[in-house]
Amino acid sequence: MIILNAFFSALSQIGDPKFRAVLLRGVGLTILLLGLACAGAISLINWLSGSEISLPFVGAVPWLNDVLNYSGIVLVLILPVFLMVPVASAITSIFLDEVAQAVEDKHFPALPPARRIPVSEALMDGLSFLGVLIVANLLALILYAIFTPFAPFIFWAMNGFLLGREYFTLAAMRRIGRDGARQLRARHSTTIWVAGTLMAIPLSIPLLNLVIPILGAATFTHIFHAVSGQKV
Repeated sequence: MIILNAFFSALSQIGDPKFRAVLLRGVGLTILLLGLACAGAISLINWLSGSEISLPFVGAVPWLNDVLNYSGIVLVLILPVFLMVPVASAITSIFLDEVAQAVEDKHFPALPPARRIPVSEALMDGLSFLGVLIVANLLALILYAIFTPFAPFIFWAMNGFLLGREYFTLAAMRRIGRDGARQLRARHSTTIWVAGTLMAIPLSIPLLNLVIPILGAATFTHIFHAVSGQKV
């Protein structure tokens, strides 16, 4: 119930000019990051397939160029699905403070000013979390290969766990500091995991995934206030 209330409270704020401005900037940056990543992948494939490929003891293998070209098309189609998780992490590192402030200005106007997280601290946290995401998803490839029919569920559950921790921690740190955020997160780990998984699922859906990082930041701000004793 907390998760649904939090999400619909976040969704209802789209008409708020302050919130909408952050949402539009978040969507724009998401498109830019995905575009750059896809362009980089295409450039790499074009470079690899630009000349005839030769193998030791075999010689020229012309059909490998065709394989690379067709693989590039498939890669560009599926790459955004996997990239949306690290992109969502980058977006929240950049915009969470603005999103949380917009939420609190509307729903919790009596609160005192929140602690602003220094840019250097937010950047280090973001890079650290990005490293965890990359390692976890690379290790998960083994599980995808073993349990292929369940690969989407493994992907959503694992990334939901990681994203939930990250989003909740950043939202909570503004009010109760890093240690307080860690303790509160431990007490409500199941709720945070479920909320993160429900966020990871639409991140796999093209177009819808563009607005999820900002809506997720707003949702986790509401969740933090709910579990810390304030009504959503």
